[in-house]
Amino acid sequence: MSAESFPVLDGIAARNQVWPVMAAKYGVENPVPPWKTSLDGMCDALDRASCDADVPDFKARRDEEDALSATVYADLPYPENQLMALAHSLVARGVISEADLAERLAAVRARLEA
Repeated sequence: MSAESFPVLDGIAARNQVWPVMAAKYGVENPVPPWKTSLDGMCDALDRASCDADVPDFKARRDEEDALSATVYADLPYPENQLMALAHSLVARGVISEADLAERLAAVRARLEA
């Protein structure tokens, strides 16, 4: 897997909006971020995907996740590094474009800040 840089992912990593920081800021005691179950579900769905997209199988996805988590996203805690590694893999493979990812992130942020 390429350690290629993607500005939208670089920006996310640089904001340091990791769960421990955000949970402390808002007084949340749950050590697991609320989005972790969605991430697990997405990984399960990708592991069983049978489509024409360049979706990695379980082993390839985990190998990419391990490599990216240990290098590109090593400064992020788990599970943020897992989430970023998955997004990185999907953008690098063209499953989702960086522009589409940025657009979806902006829509989520707008809903959260409304």
